[in-house]
Amino acid sequence: MSDGTQQASCELVLGVPDMDCASCAQRIASRLEQLEGVERVEARIVAKDLRVYFDPSLTGEQLIADAVRSLGYTVERDGESASEGARYQGSTVWKSREAIRTCASGVGLAVGLALRLLGLSPVLWSGLTWALDLAATLFVVAALVGGLNFFSKGLRAARITRLDVNFLMTVAIIGALAIGEFVEAASIAFLFGIAELLERYSVERARHSIEMLLDLAPATARVQRDSEVVTVPVEQLEPGDLVLVLPGEKVPIDGEVKEGRSTVDQSAITGESMPVSVGPPDYVYAGTMNREGYLEVEAAKRVGDTALAHIIHLVEEAEASRSPSERFVEKFARYYTPAVTLLALAVMTVPPLVLAAPFSTWFVRGLTLLVISCPCALVISTPVAVVSGITSAARNGVLIKGGVHLEALARIRAVAFDKTGTLTSGELAVVEVVSAPDANRSEEEILGIAASLEARSEHPIAEAIRRAATDAGLENNHRITEFVALPGLGARARLDGAEYKIGRPELFGDAVRPWQSELDRLSTAGITPVCLGTDRRVLGLIAVADRERQGAKETVEALKQLGIRRIVMLTGDHEGTARTVAQRLGVDEYHAGLLPEEKVAAVRQIESQLGAVAMVGDGVNDAPALAAASVGIAMGAAGSDVALETADVALMADDLRSLPYLFRLSRRSGAVIRENIATSIAIKFSLAAGALPGWVTLITAVLVGDMGASLAVTGNALRLARLRRWEADGAGR
Repeated sequence: MSDGTQQASCELVLGVPDMDCASCAQRIASRLEQLEGVERVEARIVAKDLRVYFDPSLTGEQLIADAVRSLGYTVERDGESASEGARYQGSTVWKSREAIRTCASGVGLAVGLALRLLGLSPVLWSGLTWALDLAATLFVVAALVGGLNFFSKGLRAARITRLDVNFLMTVAIIGALAIGEFVEAASIAFLFGIAELLERYSVERARHSIEMLLDLAPATARVQRDSEVVTVPVEQLEPGDLVLVLPGEKVPIDGEVKEGRSTVDQSAITGESMPVSVGPPDYVYAGTMNREGYLEVEAAKRVGDTALAHIIHLVEEAEASRSPSERFVEKFARYYTPAVTLLALAVMTVPPLVLAAPFSTWFVRGLTLLVISCPCALVISTPVAVVSGITSAARNGVLIKGGVHLEALARIRAVAFDKTGTLTSGELAVVEVVSAPDANRSEEEILGIAASLEARSEHPIAEAIRRAATDAGLENNHRITEFVALPGLGARARLDGAEYKIGRPELFGDAVRPWQSELDRLSTAGITPVCLGTDRRVLGLIAVADRERQGAKETVEALKQLGIRRIVMLTGDHEGTARTVAQRLGVDEYHAGLLPEEKVAAVRQIESQLGAVAMVGDGVNDAPALAAASVGIAMGAAGSDVALETADVALMADDLRSLPYLFRLSRRSGAVIRENIATSIAIKFSLAAGALPGWVTLITAVLVGDMGASLAVTGNALRLARLRRWEADGAGR
């Protein structure tokens, strides 16, 4: 138990292993909300747990747990619950007690129908007005056996005056038996049992998506301790442990590579399709696959703090965040079920009493409406679609923290980008080398001399020059003497006996005049010039700039093709740099020289003009703007706890090309949710309209209205779990 709010509110997490459907979650939540002191209940059917926020002065943990148990559910409190992995172990739906009862009910129904069809059903008992043959007996047994799945829960629901599916089915089965509609009673028990199992199976499928994430990390690790290698459970790993990872093994913990080189498949964490080359001092993540080399990794975190653990935790948390569609469905069901139930009661009583119509006929029609009033297919359609969409995104390196954000993404009209570290790499690079026409030195020589002079500097510009020389294959074989750093300007040294200077144009005084037009060009483009020369002249210029991130231009173009109305760049950098980057990437507009609070104001202004806006940044410096946007999207979140916590959506890799996939996924998820809601409501109202004149039978109501609708909406929703990034991007078509 931990403090939930500043008002002394407490939070209690309870495991409920047999809470496996939306109606179960609603039943439990409704019961707890009736307790004095309970402020809010979050029921997560995929994680099989409850999060209860309550006032400890009015109620307590024991009372809350007892209230759940009073509904017939098992409760696991802190210290009693199964391990993380055990909660998600394979599906047991088709081996459960409910499945066995449903199967037995189906067998009884099938045998009874076969006997009737073949005329092989002898009379077992005969009364004054009716007879009970073998087939009818089998129908009664089938109804009662199948009804065991509903009867006890239905009676509990009646005690708390809640019209849930169990109560409605109990009334329908007993009512059908009471008027001698034995086939209908057996059919309701069997078909509705199948529908309930299908609903639970759809939740198990969603749960399987999280199970796949859990399976990414190995259960044990090979650790170097006291000059020997031991195998220990990953839970025992501590920061600083040296973990050995052989070729073909999964990395068990987040950490820094100390020895060895290999290629690592990081797709499970970052969504990157190609394995990356790693070696000291690169960082690797738990759950990634070591392809070919031997690695020694120094653990940086405990297993519960890894990037993978964060992903799993936040995917679980996402289920508790109700999207607008889920709230609509819950509100609709809250009014729909009582309304149709009252209509069913009216149909049962008014025609026989007022019009002297046959009681049995209108009672059956009322029972049919009672069956149709169960909103199970409607209630399950949205959460399964949301969980499927979120887990699909997680497997493709995109973490969406709730259905509310998944749906909000589909409404985005503008996207605002931070520049440094988002549209650009945040890493300086040499973009151009210019040699003086009369210097008799090639551009390679200018770069090589500059790299030698910068060999002793730790300045980011010096690092960029050295890296460019290395990439060009230039060797530093010059002899440097009399090196002098000139703070704020550059450096001076002798290279192979000749004196050179390197640094800002101001270092060279009047010697830069012949280069003024070139310096103005670079300045206008927002590029930093580095001059190389002697006291008398400038031999060449090296242009250094923050390089554009790979895929940035393609991402901007793809977002425009998706119908995003405006792409905006927000940066604290100066005007020239912002203008150049915006022009190169095709950004619609830019705002330069912004402080963090000014970025927030810019986001709000865009939102007031165009509607919902997404902000894309690094999740640290841009946290205020991310929070102000309709949806905040953080990049490179795999290595940043701050980014994972502050953003609504996190791109685990530094790859902007995940953005078009993200928007396509959200739109497809929104379409699936709308299809499911519309289909469920249309089926229910069509059946209700047909039940009044007697066109829809009890069997049809269950077969189409519940089992058929459940199959349709869950099958449609689970398609999202199979969606891959390349499919959403339209590749391969």
